[in-house]
Amino acid sequence: MNYFTDFINSLALIRVTDIIDIAIIAFAVYKLFSLLRNTRAEQVLYGFIILLIFASVADILNLNTVSWVMNQFLTVTLVFIIVVFQPELRSALERIGRGRSIFTGERVLKSENTIDELTRAMTSLSRQKIGALVVLEREVGLNDIVESGTVLDADVSSELLINIFIPNTPLHDGAVIINNEKIVAAACYLPLSNSNLISKELGTRHRAAVGISEKSDAIIVVVSEETGNISVVENGRIDRYLDEDSLKKRLRKGLSLAKKESKKEEKEAEENEQ
Repeated sequence: MNYFTDFINSLALIRVTDIIDIAIIAFAVYKLFSLLRNTRAEQVLYGFIILLIFASVADILNLNTVSWVMNQFLTVTLVFIIVVFQPELRSALERIGRGRSIFTGERVLKSENTIDELTRAMTSLSRQKIGALVVLEREVGLNDIVESGTVLDADVSSELLINIFIPNTPLHDGAVIINNEKIVAAACYLPLSNSNLISKELGTRHRAAVGISEKSDAIIVVVSEETGNISVVENGRIDRYLDEDSLKKRLRKGLSLAKKESKKEEKEAEENEQ
């Protein structure tokens, strides 16, 4: 009975600010795990948490020597993590810096014409088994990637995209960057992913697509030179074996055109009812 009374008294001492405090920490931990998921740092983070629990148990049991050793080890481990996993931590901070892309999920809208032209080009290249790599820029700027290639600033057209990726042409080796309804640049170099979750049967194009998706919120379309298969990469995830219809739907969904059209239809329906 005394335990129950103490528990009730403890609840009475909880303030609204305490609840907000706990909620903020819980959300921060959840986002940390989400950002580091499927990276090398994920397993290290789990190990670090186990060490923290072990150190806490040592403090509770008054194991002074063990506690001192664990505290010294944790201090060194923290510095080790920052140095060794700098790329993963940098990627996580870049994602946090996207702001509304993480917390509200807003996307940059593209026109249907851009999607149609891109889909038509990728389908044609797929039939011919010509490799292609196209990056659709969204909230996170890719100026450093654009500077690695050849600036075009051309309207998006299936004919131009097909000609760019024809083998042995000056611009075929590298990625095309599309932004604001324009082919901004071609023959751009993308960072390769170090993820060990990428299938061994996938080549450099797919690894480059995953690499840029880990460092930005871009949507990347890849055509395999070996099989002609079309894939879409976003946030480190690869959706493979897409045909023309599924590719168009995937791009429209990722670029919010599906949502935009749905709202438009709802508005027209309301006007018709009136």
